[in-house]
Amino acid sequence: MSTKDWIEKDYYKILGVEKDADAATVKKAYRTLARELHPDRNKDDKAAEERFKDVSEAYSVLSDPAKRKQYDEARTLFGSGIRTPAGGGGGSFNFDLGDLFSGGGNGGIGDVFGGIFGQRNRPRSTGARRGADVEREVTVTFSEAVEGKTIPLKLTSSSACSACAGTGARAGTVPRVCPTCSGTGFTSTDSGGFGMAEPCKDCRGRGLVVDDPCPVCAGSGRGTTSKVMHVRIPAGVVDGQRIRLRGKGVPGERGGPAGDLYVIIHVGTHPVFGRRGEHLTVTVPVTFPEAALGADIKVPTLGGSAVTLKLPPGTPNGRTFRVRGRGAPRKDGTRGDLLVTVEVTVPPSLKGDAKHALEEFQTATSGDDVRAELMGLAAKEG
Repeated sequence: MSTKDWIEKDYYKILGVEKDADAATVKKAYRTLARELHPDRNKDDKAAEERFKDVSEAYSVLSDPAKRKQYDEARTLFGSGIRTPAGGGGGSFNFDLGDLFSGGGNGGIGDVFGGIFGQRNRPRSTGARRGADVEREVTVTFSEAVEGKTIPLKLTSSSACSACAGTGARAGTVPRVCPTCSGTGFTSTDSGGFGMAEPCKDCRGRGLVVDDPCPVCAGSGRGTTSKVMHVRIPAGVVDGQRIRLRGKGVPGERGGPAGDLYVIIHVGTHPVFGRRGEHLTVTVPVTFPEAALGADIKVPTLGGSAVTLKLPPGTPNGRTFRVRGRGAPRKDGTRGDLLVTVEVTVPPSLKGDAKHALEEFQTATSGDDVRAELMGLAAKEG
């Protein structure tokens, strides 16, 4: 990124947020604009494509607290101008704006820009620029989230023009260093005791001049590429988890490193199973005789054969049993448990022998007042 971008581009305005917007507001604004301007939704719309690039660039800076702080400091410095004393008790001195942009670890603005893009020790004239980060959202099924899955992910991004390898010059030619700004991308002016830097008009802030532009990219050095990347969703991911893939974002410019790819996972629901951290949950209906007398019941598992669960006599409604090792995978290679909750079912109607048998049971247990303790506590507290 040239220093020109930091003077002319207001990243807050590009994302439509206030300067004091928090991280959540910045992210929400970026996601909305990215979906609206994505090249897949705006075929052959150059204006939308440029806006998409600007939005991605703005988010790559404002989403990083360190980069955002340095960006704000740089903008504040440029906004106030660079003052030089013009006489007075302290005397006067010459201030060379070339020093301001030289970097080299001396505290110049070149160092600020280098720190933001990881290029503090890289000469400014190289023009190397880290690629923007990319964020994508994917939805996987409940089973895929538990067991893991490799999914294809289509990415459309800005990259170096393949015809000119990102130089902007026609094949067989190379750009030359701008003689006006000596490759810095800026020229300085001195007016009324103020020293100001402005983008070089001859090279438009690039520091390079292209005499014979590439016919494919019209001298910009950039193109749009689409590729399909196979991303491994690890076993045991949870809804809303953010996976970072280093170097899989937008390719860098002029030897700069690629940005990162962030994949946000959305997990669908399952008609039978639920999840509680590393454990899976399931509710199994049982009959009254099974709960009262005890029974061996079949319980389903996710992606495997059913297991047999032994209910002890007198199992109350809502009791939870643990089937070890049938839950979600853990990082250490083991698995969580399957938590089985029994739910005693009541038949909607009874006929014949079933009704007669239940009436006999009622008669046999008529002396048992199951609500006696409840009523006693209520009377005592009342």
